[in-house]
Amino acid sequence: MNADSVSPAQPPLLLAPAEGLVRYRDIAISGRSRFITWLLKWTLRPMLARMIRGSDEKIARTQLKLTRMRCPKTHGQTLEYTVVGALPGHVVGDLRDTGKPVILWLHGGAFILPAAPTAHLEMAADLCAQLGAHCFLPDYRLAPRNRFPAALDDCERAYRALLDLGFAPERIALGGDSAGGNLTLGVLQRIRKNGWPMPACVLPVSPATELGRIHAPPSRPRKMKVDPILPIAALQRVDEMYAGDWDASDPELSPIFADCRGFPPMYLIASDAEVLLDDTVMFAQRAKAHGVDVRCDVWPVLPHAFPLFGLLYPEVRQARADMLAFMRERLGD
Repeated sequence: MNADSVSPAQPPLLLAPAEGLVRYRDIAISGRSRFITWLLKWTLRPMLARMIRGSDEKIARTQLKLTRMRCPKTHGQTLEYTVVGALPGHVVGDLRDTGKPVILWLHGGAFILPAAPTAHLEMAADLCAQLGAHCFLPDYRLAPRNRFPAALDDCERAYRALLDLGFAPERIALGGDSAGGNLTLGVLQRIRKNGWPMPACVLPVSPATELGRIHAPPSRPRKMKVDPILPIAALQRVDEMYAGDWDASDPELSPIFADCRGFPPMYLIASDAEVLLDDTVMFAQRAKAHGVDVRCDVWPVLPHAFPLFGLLYPEVRQARADMLAFMRERLGD
C-alpha cells in the first residue's frame, strides 16, 4: 500500500454541498430509449451477473468473445491495435502527429473485461473525429489473472508514454468510464506523486470510487432494483477478484478518499438510474472541497456509462457534445 498517497497533515475535510454543484439535466428521453433501457435490465444485467459469478475460464471466454468483435462505426478514423511505449492498446489516429490533442481513455468493464469495440472504440472514434484529436485506449491487465495495482500501473505507464512521445500535457485529455473512471482518478494521484505535469482536463464517466463497501454509498442499495445494467450484489466478487486483500481505504483503490488538491478541471457524468450515482456525486463533492474546478451532470433514465452507447441512444449525441465542449474549452486550439 502507498503510504504517501495522502498527506498525514491533511485536516479533516467536509464535503462540499451537492446543491449548486450537480446539474440535473432536463433531457427528454424517447419512448424507444426507455424501451431499450427496460430491455437491458432483463437481458444484459442478468447476463453480467452470471458471467461475474462464473469461473475464471468463463470470464476468459467472455474476454475473448468481446475482443473478436469489430468496431461497427469508426467515423472515418483509423483504428489499430499496437504497442505504445511498453503498453499495448487501441489507437485512434496517428500518435506520431503530436501537434493534435490526444485523449487517453481508460475503458471500463468491471476491471475484468477489455475495451468493447461497439462502445469504447466507437465513442473514441466519434470524439476524435469531432475534436480533431487522437486517442489511446491502453489494454491494461485485467482481473482475475492480474490484481491491483497491475491495471493502475499500466494506466500510469500509458500517460507517461504520451508525454514521452512529445504530447504537451496541456493537450492531453484524460478520461475513463466505470472501472476506467476509477483508474482515471488513481492515475491523477500517481501523476502528482511522480511530479509529472497534469493533463489539461479530466472526464470521469460513472466512476466507481468506493471499493471497500458493496452497500455504500447510499445510491447502491436505493438503485439496486432500478439500475438497468449493473448487478450490484454480484459486483462484490469483482472487488474480491480485483483488489484481493488490499486495503480498500487506499485512495488509489477507492478514490472517494483521495486528496484531490492540484487536480485539473473535471467534468463528471452519471445517470440517476444507476447504482454508482453517489460514487460520482460524492467524489465531485470531495474534489470541490479541495478546490478543484468541477462540473457534475446527472442524466435521467439512461443506464450506467451511457455516453458509450451512441449506437443505441440518440440522446447520447447531446452527452458527447457536452464532453466535446468541455474538452475544447480546456485543450485550446
